[in-house]
Amino acid sequence: MKNVYFLSDAHLGSWAIDHGRMHERRLVRFLDSIKHKAAAVYLLGDMFDFWYEHKYTVPKGYTRFLGKLSELTDMGVEVHFFTGNHDIWAYSYLEEECGVIMHRKPITTDIYGKVFYLAHGDGLGDPDIKFKLLRRMFHNTICQRLFSAIHPRWSMWLGLTWAKHSRMKRINGEEPPYMGENKEHLVLYAKQYMKSHPNVDVFIFGHRHIELDLNLSKNVRMMILGDWISQFTYVVFDGDHLLLEEYEEGLSQP
Repeated sequence: MKNVYFLSDAHLGSWAIDHGRMHERRLVRFLDSIKHKAAAVYLLGDMFDFWYEHKYTVPKGYTRFLGKLSELTDMGVEVHFFTGNHDIWAYSYLEEECGVIMHRKPITTDIYGKVFYLAHGDGLGDPDIKFKLLRRMFHNTICQRLFSAIHPRWSMWLGLTWAKHSRMKRINGEEPPYMGENKEHLVLYAKQYMKSHPNVDVFIFGHRHIELDLNLSKNVRMMILGDWISQFTYVVFDGDHLLLEEYEEGLSQP
């Protein structure tokens, strides 16, 4: 039985991250290290800091990452790509050229006999009105068409500048630390969701950029994946054990 891997929030291409090429190579080396052990890889959103597909163009760069995704899918590894709040605008290119399976909404799926609820996490349980309005605008097809009318030279600049500004507004460019069960929006969302969906065994989210492994009840577990900016964390499931791990260069991965 091969492993199933979950990771998120690499924010490739971010102008707020130094040494972007090294950043991408590290992620690619990790994917290369697990390619023979993986049945599936779930990328739970914000793998790009800003990704926007025009009809005939896609963003420059990311060739190592996209090539590795293509290699994995060519080998028969399922690669599931969830859109996050930074890469909402991924349409058909990644499916057609790299062979990934796209998810634009949370999914519930059975993996080796356990029921997983998987989502990036943006907009789930967050009461922030400004964020909800912004999210609705980004998902609006009319707004997307208007943005598509802007030449890629300027639309990509606008998107990457906005993404950098969004990150740098935070202290040291980092997310706030874990706020506790009664304040974390994703924890509150999962607790509410499990009341009407008692069949879920495991919730896994990205988005929050913190590492969290929490028992919501005797039988229900919730995990937040951290990120691939400074933590380099991922979850691995072998059918029996579900572990939150950190990728360390040069070490054999489970």
